Amino acid sequence: SLNLFSVPDDRAEQRTCLICGDRATGLHYGIISCEGCKGFFKRSICNKRVYRCSRDKNCVMSRKQRNRCQYCRLLKCLQMGMNRKAIREDGMPGGRNKSIGPVQISEEEIERIMSGQEFEEEASHWSANGDSDHSSPGHGVSESNQPSPVSTLSSSRSVELNGFTAFREQYMGTPVPPHYQYIPHLFSYSAHSPLLPPQARSLDPQSHSLIHQLVLAEDLEPLGTPMLIEDGYTVTQAELFALLCRLADELLFRQIAWIKKLPFFCELSIKDYTCLLSSTWQELILLSSLTVYSKHIFGELADVTSKYSPSDEELHRFSEEGMEVMERLIYLYRKFHQLKVSNEEYACMKAINFLNQDIRGLTNASQLEQLNKRYWYICQDFTEYKYPHQPNRFPDLMMCLPEIRYIAGKMVNVPLEQLPLLFKAVLHSCKTSGSKE
Repeated sequence: SLNLFSVPDDRAEQRTCLICGDRATGLHYGIISCEGCKGFFKRSICNKRVYRCSRDKNCVMSRKQRNRCQYCRLLKCLQMGMNRKAIREDGMPGGRNKSIGPVQISEEEIERIMSGQEFEEEASHWSANGDSDHSSPGHGVSESNQPSPVSTLSSSRSVELNGFTAFREQYMGTPVPPHYQYIPHLFSYSAHSPLLPPQARSLDPQSHSLIHQLVLAEDLEPLGTPMLIEDGYTVTQAELFALLCRLADELLFRQIAWIKKLPFFCELSIKDYTCLLSSTWQELILLSSLTVYSKHIFGELADVTSKYSPSDEELHRFSEEGMEVMERLIYLYRKFHQLKVSNEEYACMKAINFLNQDIRGLTNASQLEQLNKRYWYICQDFTEYKYPHQPNRFPDLMMCLPEIRYIAGKMVNVPLEQLPLLFKAVLHSCKTSGSKE
């Protein structure tokens, strides 16, 4: 693990654990955390623990309450990005430190860990009988430490709603539709974890300079793709698809131009930039569409999609993949709408997502790791300075990134002919809910 005080930051002592809000002691297994949560995560993974929450899987994590539910504590460790692969296999002190900054894993992988399914598969390689330790520690404070039942997205109809009820009431005010029963853990994050009280502080000059350079690299001008359509005109599926392609071309071109203006452009090779862009361009476009270009996308483009009427056959053929992407996009839009992400935060999130050292084919992953770490700290520094009364803002922002990556990966599986209907459904729902607020 990396000690915070080795980082050139004179406010390191103010940092708090992203799991429970206690005083952080360093960068442990990829995220800023305290000694207690570091040790808990290591014991849980090394001993293959499987916990169960006897409540709603949304227990408050604080210094005083973190021991009450081991399930929710481990779940939050994984959600916040703790990297289990950074734990030494021999269980000795000193992690392998393979990831600086949070590692981003899918909901399915988190569920496999929480249910013990991944541990079972690992054990099957070593024991013909599949013997492994799945019991919970005897000193646990949870009301029940029985192994949790396997619950994946493929069996989403039986998944518990976690914190969705309150979330739905806040944004929807309507009953839960059957397809909305698998909500990302992102929206179950407790917004009431008591952290250290906000203190007046200034922004580090280096952070200010680098963020300013990142914002300057962005093209924040309105999109140029024409979207004005005469009243009474009916848009066909082919016309809407062609418009979406032109829009994607413009957004991709802006990402290529963005790379050349990055403050760290000279620090990486063209080969690595090509590798990064080819792996993340969909995520970058999605992030920008939900933030800096959202007025254009959810305004003018939404008006165009409203003039498109899908046929009964198109509606009938809409796939489960399309349905899942639609639901996740709608909730992610509402999350960003709630956060009101600033241009500075967007620029940092984009850089952090782009600087993914886990992408295959990179020639200088270690340098990428350091850059990721740099902007991760800068983003936290900025949000803590700009929003001192929103202690959970930085974790909320970081938890959006794995969801964006997941959605972008899922969109590849949506048939191209279904994209017009997908965008119509998403934009209509988001615009309707936005007009009610």
